[in-house]
Amino acid sequence: MTPESLTANPPRAAKLPTTRSFHGDDFVDNYEWLREKTSPEVLAHLAAENEYTDAVAAHQQPLRDALFNEIKARTVETDLSVPVRRRGWWYFTRSAEGKPYTVQCRVKAVDTEDQVANWTPPVIDAQNALPAEEVLLDGNALAEGQPFFSLGGMALNEEGNLLAYCVDNAGDERFTLYIKDLETGQLLADTIEGVFYGIAFSPDSSTVFYTVVDQTWRPHQIRAHRLGTSPAEDKIVFEENDPGMWLGFDLSPDRKTLMISSGNSEYAETSILDLTAPAAEVTLLVPRTLRILHGVDLMPGTNQALITHDHQAPNNMVSLASLDELGADTDPATWQTVVAHEDTVKVEGTALTGTHVVLSVRRDTCERVQLIALDGLGTKAQQPAIEPDFDDELFTASATFAELDAPLIRIGYTADFTPARVYDLWLADQSLVLRKQTPVNDFDPAKYLSTRDWATAADGTKIPLTIMRRADLDISVPQPVLIYGYGSYEASMDPGFGIPRLSVLDRGVAFVIAHVRGGGELGRDWYLQGKKLNKKNTFTDFIDSTQHLIDSGVADPQRIVALGGSAGGLLMGAIANLAPQLYTAIIAQVPFVDALTSILDPELPLSALEWEEWGNPIESKQVYDYMKSYSPYENVTAQNYPKIAAVTSLNDTRVLYVEPAKWVAKLREIGAGDAPIVLKTEMDGGHGGASGRYESWKARAWDYAFALDALGCTEEI
Repeated sequence: MTPESLTANPPRAAKLPTTRSFHGDDFVDNYEWLREKTSPEVLAHLAAENEYTDAVAAHQQPLRDALFNEIKARTVETDLSVPVRRRGWWYFTRSAEGKPYTVQCRVKAVDTEDQVANWTPPVIDAQNALPAEEVLLDGNALAEGQPFFSLGGMALNEEGNLLAYCVDNAGDERFTLYIKDLETGQLLADTIEGVFYGIAFSPDSSTVFYTVVDQTWRPHQIRAHRLGTSPAEDKIVFEENDPGMWLGFDLSPDRKTLMISSGNSEYAETSILDLTAPAAEVTLLVPRTLRILHGVDLMPGTNQALITHDHQAPNNMVSLASLDELGADTDPATWQTVVAHEDTVKVEGTALTGTHVVLSVRRDTCERVQLIALDGLGTKAQQPAIEPDFDDELFTASATFAELDAPLIRIGYTADFTPARVYDLWLADQSLVLRKQTPVNDFDPAKYLSTRDWATAADGTKIPLTIMRRADLDISVPQPVLIYGYGSYEASMDPGFGIPRLSVLDRGVAFVIAHVRGGGELGRDWYLQGKKLNKKNTFTDFIDSTQHLIDSGVADPQRIVALGGSAGGLLMGAIANLAPQLYTAIIAQVPFVDALTSILDPELPLSALEWEEWGNPIESKQVYDYMKSYSPYENVTAQNYPKIAAVTSLNDTRVLYVEPAKWVAKLREIGAGDAPIVLKTEMDGGHGGASGRYESWKARAWDYAFALDALGCTEEI
């Protein structure tokens, strides 16, 4: 077919009706047959959709090329991370021009009597390896000949001579675990298939702990593999049988205890296993029956635990409790307060060093780092929290390294127009040392501005907006806008520098983030106002934010594009039905647009886990009716829709490709208007798309080219 005939004739999926019946409601679904992933008919349909998409967007190819080249030119491709010291070695990663993946490296640390010198990272040349530098893993070599490559995690044993790592070559987040002898460079015979995220060695290096998922892709077992034995002999350390609970583990700060956590978005449970006692059994610390969200850090050298929790504290508080008073009958009211609850500050979590508690807190929407000395902790002699100061008004600061034996912590810092920085904060005097700022070519921060605005929702709620633009953009007249939103799982859209976004701003577009309810920017209540039976607030907040941009004169009402992915893709589908007239185009990345169908089937990947986010429509007719009233697929109507691009991946296990495939088919069947609606499916990718930084840049260039073309902003200003 010619390009002209292709663009005039989008694919039409066959209508093969099936009926979904719940709570006396019969929903006829014409496109459920697209779920058969291996069906030749389904694969042919997806191929036809890709061909149509290529034809519709063919004229955008020069723009895509320009965007990709700009991203590439601004990126300093040959670079390395700041080395981090762990157990006598400095570990770091290298990236090289022309190589899509990073290389994991290390060099031996040198100990002297000077502690500052011991913990000051070595100066390493980005262009050349050190004489004693060791390559642990080369992602480029591991990815060679594979359609997809992703590392699911790495773990070193205490001696530093064994490395466990996990590889995914499909994008479905099921990994193969390998163990490498770092002294010989050879792989051990131990290879384990079907591993999920999370691996760790026992203190004596005899055993590797890992998680596996059930048929719904939910991590449900922690297993122990003894080196040199068959995986068939691996012991199940803990099994979580509740389909609504996610299982994971970590090591205690002294790496002697396995911290086992089961949880969802509303409550959790924590147990421990002493790894130094062969006969030890799993011991319950904080039971799920309390129905509290929490995290536990064991205080080394004591019989105490530091607990971050939401018992009568929606934004969390931090308490101390002895291990003796924890267990099935523990009472949070008896725990000793370390950090009291505040209505305006959310405590996100803690970490421990040998001298301080490291707090992650959120205040004024921004994530921050605080320190409290261990001396006097939980007593009247407790010292006040200390927080390092930074220059940006809106920023993200998070502790990326905290170890018991370290005299410092490492802080990752970024802002919308501040490329990522790495600071070391010395614990003795709280002095900050800038170790690195990510280099960026052809970038002058003075040319850009990021400001905070507030929209007003219909119910009077104030919605924070982040508005990014070129400093020379004339905002006395309405301008084209790309507006982004997410609004689920208490995830915050924090300030952060992004090279690809500069290419959008350089074409005269204002980039706006709407921090809608359902996220976590303004504390726990902000999240609760946008979940379950309050979910529609997420959608109306986004629409009200868009209208605010128009009413305040920021946005040209004829040139607004909306963008969102995953649960943010649900948001895109909802606004397409509720207010299509506001948007020139909508881009939905891996969109959760058939939400009700998915959550009604607990056998589908991760569906049962979602009940705590959206409600359980199987058991509750109220939840069923509410979800059906907003789920994008069910609510497509015969109205004019804007240009829509649905972008997905065939092997995505979090939001199945079938959701956007069905949605696009129904939009074409029922929707009115002549704006193109396209489905782009990555055939070798997962939830994050194709693998490797160059493929990621191409994907971002595709999305932004679609948006810029719709806005009429294809040339740099």
